[in-house]
Amino acid sequence: MSPPEQSGAAPRRALLQLLVAEVLIGSVGVFVLESGQDAITAVFFRCVFGSAFLLAWGGLRGYFRGLLGQTALLRAAALSGVLLVLNWVALFAGMARSSIGVATMVYHFFPFAILAMAALFQGERTRPADLGWSGIAFAGVALSADPARMLGEAGTDYLLGIALTFVAAILCGAAMLLSRRIGRERPFVLVLVQCLVGVLMLAPFADYAAVARPGAHWAWLAGLGLIHSGVCYVLFYSAYPHLKVATIAVLAFVYPVVALLLDFIIYGQALGALQLAGVALIVTGTLGVNLRWRWRGQVLATTWGKLKGGAGH
Repeated sequence: MSPPEQSGAAPRRALLQLLVAEVLIGSVGVFVLESGQDAITAVFFRCVFGSAFLLAWGGLRGYFRGLLGQTALLRAAALSGVLLVLNWVALFAGMARSSIGVATMVYHFFPFAILAMAALFQGERTRPADLGWSGIAFAGVALSADPARMLGEAGTDYLLGIALTFVAAILCGAAMLLSRRIGRERPFVLVLVQCLVGVLMLAPFADYAAVARPGAHWAWLAGLGLIHSGVCYVLFYSAYPHLKVATIAVLAFVYPVVALLLDFIIYGQALGALQLAGVALIVTGTLGVNLRWRWRGQVLATTWGKLKGGAGH
């Protein structure tokens, strides 16, 4: 095989890997609900099975060489793991109280939480355009949470679910912000440490009596760890280096689309018109930030002038 063919094959393979990973991660809510466990127990076993997979895979691939000497990296990974595990617990609890689709869309506030915290705590400059896109996306989050229901007949359980999901988005943003450098240097180690932290954190609080009996719940719990914290993250981090940022940003929306479809097909949960409008705003705002779109008033004015001129003909 010639070098050009090899260089072309890597991005194609990475694209397929990322697509598969996004489809798989979109099913995480179904695995949580079908396991029948509370959020803490579900996250605990996700971390148990995920750690087992990652330890085996990383050992075979030699990913742990020199790891014990990197104490600063391990401390930072452990701290981000605390935030990420709390994020999973809040997200799964939010899904159980609202719905997979609604929680997934509200959760997609996390990229904008990263922007805000980076500006507040790390002094990073935020482009004025990003503030505009963030505002659009936040409006989309508000719409996707079904404001008519929230202001009308929504019970306290639904409202708590929305609040928990919003908290999960903030925790996810904080965890990702804290682990950005580690994720670039040793992404596989980062995920493993986060899973191990989850095992230690949640072991005293998991409901072992609920899972003691044999049953299908074990398959769902094992899938949470082996698929969503094992296979998915291996696919993500092996694909990212070979793809452009724009490609990654666009494919990221496969996850919520799959979640919405599964929520409708399996549980009959469909989004209303306002919620679908919210989804469109979230997609627009997220792409605007990730692809670094700019607000170009002159371009808009020129386009409007051309349209008026064309209409005159």
